[in-house]
Amino acid sequence: MNNHGGTTRASPSRDFLASEAAGGIVLMGVAALATVVANSPLAGAYFGALEAHAGGLSVLHWINDGLMTIFFLLVGLEIKRELVDGELSTWPRRVLPCVAAAGGMAVPALVYVALNAGTSANLRGWAIPSATDIAFALGVLALLGPRAPASLKVFLTALAIIDDLGAVAIIAAFYTDHLAIGWLAAAGGILAILAALNLGGARRLDVYLVAGALLWFFVLKSGVHATLAGVALALAIPMRGGATGEEAPLYRLEHAIQPWVAFLVVPVFGFANAGVSLAGMTLAKLAEPVTLGVAAGLFAGKQTGVFLSTLATVRLGLADRPRGASWARIYGVSLLAGVGFTMSLFIGLLAFPDSAATRDAVKVGVLLGSLASAIAGALVLLAARRDDEASGDEAQGLQ
Repeated sequence: MNNHGGTTRASPSRDFLASEAAGGIVLMGVAALATVVANSPLAGAYFGALEAHAGGLSVLHWINDGLMTIFFLLVGLEIKRELVDGELSTWPRRVLPCVAAAGGMAVPALVYVALNAGTSANLRGWAIPSATDIAFALGVLALLGPRAPASLKVFLTALAIIDDLGAVAIIAAFYTDHLAIGWLAAAGGILAILAALNLGGARRLDVYLVAGALLWFFVLKSGVHATLAGVALALAIPMRGGATGEEAPLYRLEHAIQPWVAFLVVPVFGFANAGVSLAGMTLAKLAEPVTLGVAAGLFAGKQTGVFLSTLATVRLGLADRPRGASWARIYGVSLLAGVGFTMSLFIGLLAFPDSAATRDAVKVGVLLGSLASAIAGALVLLAARRDDEASGDEAQGLQ
């Protein structure tokens, strides 16, 4: 039994890593398919379907504000689980991925700002290259098989989860323009009810989910992005099981929605948002500030921020390297952190809601930066595996 009720698993992160990695592989195919469709005779039907309205919102709006709330619910559950009972549950474990994530968010933002300093309107997109896509990055690692040690997968997962936490905070703080106080107060009332349910020992998931649905509606009306309701709901889900030994509600909900998020929610989001017409695309357009800022931020900024932050933390004696990870392998993972697909596209939609042309520039930048990071990261990890086998190098582990 674990301290939250239920049966202890041999490897608490194994199912998570497996599903995220498989979902990442699916996401790669969906992103490629969206680009093909958007540049085929089906392009008109594709874009038209996304703009069709139902229930007062467009299909694209339902996907980005409704369906993606389930993704953010899973993100919130993962964050809470890791902080309370996982790889981030103690300060020694938090130090390395926290510092690496901070560097990996700050440097890409600085790269973007430097390349867009001449156009003030473009600066709203500063946070776009700061995000790491857990599923996509783990999907690349999965394709490498045993060439990447498990400690690196855990390190990348922890880094990306902290990265997601930062992205959620950024969305709440910087991409909320207008607030409806009445609706916000109603959302606050639901949050108070959720907290009371948790403190009162309620364990029925359906009660939390009904309250969560109301919370989503009130947050949607309040002006705060509706998907943040998913994170708020996640934080209220109990991590303790019942007296009879049943599994904790948080674990039950996480395991229930994980496959749906990996194989439905994120692929649908990717298909709806990755499609961009490449008609008239030229080298000059690829060099436009937004496209270049996003691509360079993801590829150059991420690897620089993550790797140098990790190097400094270890050299200062604040943390150890992940077990079995040479510096070459850590550099490969730093490159994979530049795969920003899902969250980067999402922030791009929030940053430029009224400019389709700028959103297309963001999409191209995200695709280029993520693709370059994935390919370069895979090549470095392949080369590092061969070098480590030849030299017999074994790095110190992260305890």
